[in-house]
Amino acid sequence: MEESTADLIRAQFRRLRVAAGLSQEEFGKQVHYSASMVSAVETGTRPYDRPLLARADEVLRSGGLLVSLLRIAEREGQPSWFLPWLDAERLARQLRIFQPTLIPALLQTEGYARAVIRCDDLLSDEEVEKRVAARLDRQAILTQPDPPQLIAVIDEAMLHRRDERFRALMVHQIEHLIACAERPNVSIHVIPLSVGLHVGLSGPFSLARGVDGGWVAIMENQLTASPTDGEADLATLLARWETVRNEALSRQQSIELLKEVAKSWT
Repeated sequence: MEESTADLIRAQFRRLRVAAGLSQEEFGKQVHYSASMVSAVETGTRPYDRPLLARADEVLRSGGLLVSLLRIAEREGQPSWFLPWLDAERLARQLRIFQPTLIPALLQTEGYARAVIRCDDLLSDEEVEKRVAARLDRQAILTQPDPPQLIAVIDEAMLHRRDERFRALMVHQIEHLIACAERPNVSIHVIPLSVGLHVGLSGPFSLARGVDGGWVAIMENQLTASPTDGEADLATLLARWETVRNEALSRQQSIELLKEVAKSWT
């Protein structure tokens, strides 16, 4: 995979620390991180965020280099609040995604992604296409050598959202889900309509487990998304994951349901 701006930020983060003559432990004390966390950020097993980079620029007297690189990453098409999650997602060994209202971004077809993004009528055509391209680029992690395990739980209700303009698009999307679910590293589980109310209807969330075994989570809303690796938040989301996963059908039952829904669209 090509070097990303995230890789460059981590490399410069380490270079500046070494040039300042600070060990990971010495630097960590100044930015209120443990030595192991500094190491994890530098090696990419834990994501960085804007407050850490801003503090590092201050401590290392870099003239704002790290935050400037973060701004470049933003200009590549992603808001700053989303970059730590993209970093965690790209480096994850396991991803757990719950989505009650939309097909998860990593499993969207180009047509479905474009239709969803176009729902925001404040975006220009150029911005829509930029976001579609960025979303499709993210999906490369699923087909790279040694890909992460992806487990997705979705709600059946989203598959029945009728709009005759998108009939062919939805058939293609559901067929794509079936094809994805048949890959060895992807599991898709559907919560059937018969379940009714469940805790997952409070909103989508995703969890990424890094090579160090640590988890990072993200919770989305209309305006932003909040990445977190706080112990209390992770404990809550891991518990909710178990709840929604237990409400869903098995992998094979979900594939059969997807095939039935695809037929209903035709």
